Amino acid sequence: MSNDLHYFAHETSVVDEGAIIGKGVKIWHFSHIMPLAELGDGCNIGQNVVISPKVKLGRNCKVQNNVSLYTGVTCDDDVFLGPSCVFTNVTNPRSAVIRRDQYAQTHVGHGASIGANATIVCGHDIGAFAFIGAGAVVTKDIPNYALVMGNPAKQHGWMSAFGHRLHFDDNGLAVCPESGEQYELQDHCVRPIESAT
Repeated sequence: MSNDLHYFAHETSVVDEGAIIGKGVKIWHFSHIMPLAELGDGCNIGQNVVISPKVKLGRNCKVQNNVSLYTGVTCDDDVFLGPSCVFTNVTNPRSAVIRRDQYAQTHVGHGASIGANATIVCGHDIGAFAFIGAGAVVTKDIPNYALVMGNPAKQHGWMSAFGHRLHFDDNGLAVCPESGEQYELQDHCVRPIESAT
């Protein structure tokens, strides 16, 4: 248990001085949170996770086992990172060439989910509530609510904020079967329709 009572860190984990840890965070076995990393309130960090300096996680992010988040990665609130998904931060790495001043930025939007064993090539943004399928290799920006799969990742549809596939009618309207929230598809962009109540 951490000496800092506002979060839990398993005795095998390492939380470096200078890391910023929010309230209610849980950090599990063999994970390492490095200096200047920021974890928002309520995050759950699984087993064998590395979070590098200057990585920022919003509130309630869930990072599953065996994920490494390298400098340059930022995540908004409620992001889900599946087991063993991979982020990079240099586009042309060479062991003999130092490129620490050339880290590319990768931003994961609010509520997005990244499936197990997916690879996110650095320098691309993943939109809010996007859904990246297991094993996908992302090589470009992903729109809000997009469902992408494969290598390289290609779009196969749209997802609701509750994680259900959206089926749009001829008028470009769809309803999430779980939440009842309505969505509109227009000009290859999806947005929720605000309720009048």
